[in-house]
Amino acid sequence: MAISLERILATRSEAVRFAYGERESLLYSLSIGLGENPLDERELEFVTEDARPLRTVATMATVLTQFAALRTSGIDYTRLLHAEQRLALHRPLPPSAEILADFAITGVADKGPQKGLLVYAETRARTASDDQPLFTSQATIMARNDGGIGSGGSTGPAVHLIPNRAPDRTMMLGTHPNQALLYRLNGDRNPLHSNPAVAALAGFPRPILHGLCTYGIACRAVLASVCEYGHTRIGRFDARFSAPVYPGESIVTDIWIDGSTVSFRCRVPERDVVALNNGVCVLLPL
Repeated sequence: MAISLERILATRSEAVRFAYGERESLLYSLSIGLGENPLDERELEFVTEDARPLRTVATMATVLTQFAALRTSGIDYTRLLHAEQRLALHRPLPPSAEILADFAITGVADKGPQKGLLVYAETRARTASDDQPLFTSQATIMARNDGGIGSGGSTGPAVHLIPNRAPDRTMMLGTHPNQALLYRLNGDRNPLHSNPAVAALAGFPRPILHGLCTYGIACRAVLASVCEYGHTRIGRFDARFSAPVYPGESIVTDIWIDGSTVSFRCRVPERDVVALNNGVCVLLPL
């Protein structure tokens, strides 16, 4: 399929309807590790029906819509990497809802014929019941096999800089060997995260954890260590993906607190690599 800058920038879908319920909210919370301690009443409010209303995690917004539009743009879909994720919550996610979502490619940054493209995608979602904004999700995708077509549209903001001081808080959270198999039930069935042969073809010794699962675990760390599980406090959550995590590894989240701005970074101590970098969470007032 021929690829062109004009074709990519014309990629869009409008007013696509999606629905989710408490089952999906419970699954997402479980898939990022909430409820590991079944005696922690604060976490049980995310993974059981005991809380009314059920509490939701802001980063669940990233799995509530699935668009095939990028697959038909001509981009080599087998060579894509998720480079950055930005999320703005216009109000807390309800535990169940029908939503209407618009998707568009907003920009392309060409790195050259041998270096690929950065593709900037945006999803705007609103609740179908009142047509009011719910969240805006922006993803930067690296198309490694498609450089040389030119740049156009708008690009994303500059990456957030981590403070140049020791972190104010650090939280270590483990992952389970089967965590990717659970997380994929949120909708991303890419075999890179489940099939050892596919992972080997991509150059990995075994299936890797979804980047958005690491992103969700980072949100869990901020939620627990900064927000005291106040799920309505997260208004923005942005990060850059810098290295894969293998299921079963630990994720250490370093956190810096500057008023309503929380910076974060995720490390994998087993391999001494940074998996998630340049993270920023903007807190809403209590």
